[in-house]
Amino acid sequence: MIEITAAHWVYLVGIVAILATMLARKNIIVPAVFFTLLVGIIYTGSLAAGLAAIFNATLVAAQELFNIFLIIALVTGMLGALQALGSDKRMVAPFRPVMRNGHLSFWTIVVATYSISLFFWPTPAVPLIGAVLVPVAIRSGLRPLAAGFAIAVAGQGMALSSDFVIRVAPGLSATAANADPDMVANRALALSLITGGVALAIGYVMEFRKMRPGSPELLAEWEGSQDDFDENVAVDSPTTGHGAALRRDEMAEHARAREGDIVAPGSQDFDTPEGISPRVSKAFAVAVPLAYLALIVYLMWTLSQGGADEGVSGGDAAALVGGIAAMTIFFAAFAESRKTFLERSAEHVTDGLVFAFRAMGVVLPIAGFFFIGNGDFSGQILGVEPNADGTPAGPSLLFDAVLNAQAYIPENGYVSALGILAIGVIAGLDGSGFSGLPLTGSLAGSLGPVVGVSPETLAAVGQMGNIWSGGGTFVAWSSLIAVAGFARVNVLELARMCFLPVMTGLIISTLLAVAIFG
Repeated sequence: MIEITAAHWVYLVGIVAILATMLARKNIIVPAVFFTLLVGIIYTGSLAAGLAAIFNATLVAAQELFNIFLIIALVTGMLGALQALGSDKRMVAPFRPVMRNGHLSFWTIVVATYSISLFFWPTPAVPLIGAVLVPVAIRSGLRPLAAGFAIAVAGQGMALSSDFVIRVAPGLSATAANADPDMVANRALALSLITGGVALAIGYVMEFRKMRPGSPELLAEWEGSQDDFDENVAVDSPTTGHGAALRRDEMAEHARAREGDIVAPGSQDFDTPEGISPRVSKAFAVAVPLAYLALIVYLMWTLSQGGADEGVSGGDAAALVGGIAAMTIFFAAFAESRKTFLERSAEHVTDGLVFAFRAMGVVLPIAGFFFIGNGDFSGQILGVEPNADGTPAGPSLLFDAVLNAQAYIPENGYVSALGILAIGVIAGLDGSGFSGLPLTGSLAGSLGPVVGVSPETLAAVGQMGNIWSGGGTFVAWSSLIAVAGFARVNVLELARMCFLPVMTGLIISTLLAVAIFG
């Protein structure tokens, strides 16, 4: 058994303090930085190394998460470029007949996100859904927080936790447990659907009374254009009386006109910004969805040709999404004005980067603390030189603590399954959905025969805990950042909304797994 040192205990206390602060609905950046300093001082015995650890942890987190920041920036910049052409409203118009209200929008997002994420992982699915469906959902009356919840549960949770098509996760779990990978994959699929079904049902019930009547004003407010209404509409009084009623009426008229709902008599066209040809606006509204549709077809083709090992998925697919977004920015800026093409292109990219870092930058010091618990990154943070063969030599504080905890799990099928679930959830706190799978898989292989539960079942349970946690449903420093970025909501608030429904689903699916599969 690995010895638990003072650094381990301080790190565990830090985790508890951060989780308690988050549940108290307070910002957790201060305790994250404080415990990063404390762990650095205690592990190295040097105040200077502890102070350096604060910077190094944030830098490592930035390096690991920058791909998420960049995809948010590029897609946000693309939406800004399309908005300048009036193409953004045309692009989402075909979805309005289906997404007529918040209820239909919620389940449409769930189905679309799950379908795409199951084949290509959530990384490319989130920007696609965020760019195309979220604006329609907001306009139909769905709250941005609920849209983010639906994307996170369906993509980062249901689809990724089973990984049924690409099968990287079941492969890791089965190998560590010395179990049948197909059986692990099948049971993981069943558990993911149970967990997701319970979580979505709870989330939908919680959101039911908060659904609002659809309105263009909701979309305008979400896009941050509410201030434009305040400046452009003259009123007698900003809050009360006839002036307030006039202001609301004129705001609604302005928003509807902006959406293209009010058009000239006999015309079926949308209003377009001054100086922009309606044909150009329509062309981009059609071309952009077709480009991403072609990308989906291409991804499916590569998957069918090369299988899970050679097909384009995950980060590679996200890179293609970002590349299309970047080229769209340039073409749209050129279509807007040839004279200002270069300047406008730079403005859209800059606006996207500013938005990404303003919305998500605070997560970096928090993620840095949890990276200290991961042996792959702790050496860089604490200044530990790598081994002679180049492998990381830093401490695995979180892994060591979890490994020691297995000795205290009672030899009972249900208790053991819940214990492995808890270990999977804790192992996912580093923000990586797959890093704890060898641990939970090995525990499943060793505990299964002792407690009378098949290793395949316990491996699938551990896989659920690890990926639902670290894969991005209620760990704010994971890829949940991307979901929050495209929904334009606070990532900590989104994590809190996901926590109770997801944990309830995980517990129910774990108990059913032992009862049904054994």
